[in-house]
Order: sequence, then structure tokens, then C-alpha cells
Amino acid sequence: MKIACVSDLHSPHYFDDFVKAIDNFREKPDLFLIAGDIIDRGRINEFDKFFNVIFGKIFCPIVACFGNNEYVNLRKELREKYKEIIFLDDESTFLEISGIKVGIVGSTGSLDKPTTWQKRNVPDIERIYEERVKLIDKLLAELKADFKILLIHYSPTYKTLKGEREFFYPNLGCEKYEKVLVERKPNLVVHGHAHNGTRKAWVDTVPVFNVAFPLSKEIVLINTEENLKAGITKFV
Repeated sequence: MKIACVSDLHSPHYFDDFVKAIDNFREKPDLFLIAGDIIDRGRINEFDKFFNVIFGKIFCPIVACFGNNEYVNLRKELREKYKEIIFLDDESTFLEISGIKVGIVGSTGSLDKPTTWQKRNVPDIERIYEERVKLIDKLLAELKADFKILLIHYSPTYKTLKGEREFFYPNLGCEKYEKVLVERKPNLVVHGHAHNGTRKAWVDTVPVFNVAFPLSKEIVLINTEENLKAGITKFV
């Protein structure tokens, strides 16, 4: 199974570079994952541009989670307008791909330390993040599939944050998910948000990929038969 991934276009900022990356992408993936922040600061009209580009090039199931720039009040509209994309917001879905039952849990995720803006504008944000860790754990535990994927915007480990300033790790991810990954053992974790982090790390036996576009500058391709067994990542 070939899985193409991207996140953090923050359109319009990286949109032109993304168009070039799509034009250079020669693979035919079985699944396309979007790990959030396709648009920048709630600019919902930018999603039209992204949508038009991928639907000229991507002909497989597309599953997305929301990033912090896809504001909560916009998510219903995004779901309704782009029905070809399966958006997951603390939810799971199942797909049949080449005879394999693939289960995907999708979420914005949590931060160990909410941003100053979040503390001022989102009531009970600390509790929301704590409860989300428990919910993701529950969803993964209930996921009955041959191949299990966690698709999450914020990093679920500090291991893929190396390259960022260590002081800001708590504002970029949540270490509490590491226990969840070790316990539930998804076959693959895909996240974004860390523009200057590390492309791949392991939490126990679980491979975690940071697919933020500013980091990779390309569409990330994960070949589950080759890359994960060999412990390597192929960037196309």
C-alpha cells in the first residue's frame, strides 16, 4: 500500500510550492492523508485552490484531520463543501484498500502547553486536551482493522520535534500520546505542525511521520511494504 501525505500548506503561503510538488509527483497512491493546516488562519476560500489541484492529480480515497488553522467554526462548512474528502474530527473511519481493511483515527490532537491565544480564547482548553488523549486512546482501542493509522495534526511525541527550539516542544505536541501509541500500537502515525522538526521517529515499534510541507518540501510517500519494514522513509 502506498500512502501519500501532506500538511501545513498554510495556503496561500506554500501553495505555489505545493502545486510544483504535485506536478512532480509521479506515484499513484492507494490513500492520500492530509494532516491539517491546509489553509492559513481560517482563510477558507484557500481550500478551493487546494481542492482543485489534488482532484486533477489524486485518484484515491482522501482522509483529513483538521489543523489549528482550520478553525472550529469552519469545520462544518468544509465537510459539507468537500464531500469527496473524509474529514475526521476525533473520529474513526474504515476503508477497504487492495483487500486490506484500513482503520483511521483522525484528530487535531493536543498540546502539553496551550498557546497564549488558546488560553485566552478557548474555555477549558487544558481539560479539552486531556480528554482528547483519553478519547484517542479509546478510538484506537476500538479500531478493528488489518492496518491502523493515527492521523493527527499536533505531534504525539517530542521525538519528531527535534530541530524545533526545545523550549517550544510543549506548544507543538503532547508527550502523553506516547503511552497511547505504546499501548495501542497503530501501524502508522502521521502528523504535521512541526515545520522545523524531524521527518520520522519511532515510539517503541510505532513509526511516526512528520509530513509538514515546510519541512519536506515534497509530498511524502510511505510504502507500507517497503519503507516501514526497512525502517526508512521515501520522499518523492
